[in-house]
Amino acid sequence: MKSMTGFGYAEVQDGKIHLTADLKSYNNRYLDLIINIPPPLNPLEPAIRDRISATLKRGRVELYLRMRELEEDLTILLDKKAAGSYAAKLRELGTDLNLKDELGYSHILGLEGVLKVDKKRDLDVLGEQVNRILDKALAELVLRREREGEKTQEDIMSQIALVEDSLGKIKTYAPEVEEKIKSTLKDKFHEILGDEAEEHRILQETASYLVRYDINEEISRLTAHLESFHAIVQKEEMVGKKLDFLCQEMNREINTIGSKTPQVEVSRIVVEMKDAMEKVREQLRNVE
Repeated sequence: MKSMTGFGYAEVQDGKIHLTADLKSYNNRYLDLIINIPPPLNPLEPAIRDRISATLKRGRVELYLRMRELEEDLTILLDKKAAGSYAAKLRELGTDLNLKDELGYSHILGLEGVLKVDKKRDLDVLGEQVNRILDKALAELVLRREREGEKTQEDIMSQIALVEDSLGKIKTYAPEVEEKIKSTLKDKFHEILGDEAEEHRILQETASYLVRYDINEEISRLTAHLESFHAIVQKEEMVGKKLDFLCQEMNREINTIGSKTPQVEVSRIVVEMKDAMEKVREQLRNVE
């Protein structure tokens, strides 16, 4: 069982570049990726998304990737045509306004389009470095999610144990419920009809009531759901959605038991079971 909450950090550096990666993940029904990367790395975003998706299946995941270039491979381009046009216009302005300042490089080089800088970056090399740092951050994130998941699993299974213990108590009360229904109906018939009460009529009414108030089917289904819960936790990794659905089915059986059973003791146990199941579902909201 893995939590959806975690954090991972990694950094790599060589002679030309320094990269840092921050990964954070939170609860979410589906996988929601928020990618924040420097503009030069934008072409790598699809590959980054695929790499994260191959490891994480649920949660809101935020990646903050930062890059600092320690050494740049630059090509400086001079647009002589643009520079000549600027110079001509500046001389024309000086003549019109009778300006005496001498026209120099400093007047032209800072103007838009005169100097152009071309930064050469090898995206293949950058991609390898990004993959390396991303894998490190993902490994730390997964480790933290697993550790948090172990604690969550312990809490969940402790609540499931309470439900199983409560179900065991209800099983002991089930025969008493049947006997109480039989006894109550028999007393009512004799109270109203006296000695004229027919035994077969009493048995028919008793059977009808038992069909309406019998909880053995609910007990059987709830027992099967609890067995499935254990099996899923032990055998599967992506358990969050399946266990949440199973909890809904278990709640349905518990509610039916509560509505069918007239005994105060059973009603009290049902309240405890519902409280435990609510705690389980709350914890499952953070399970991948």
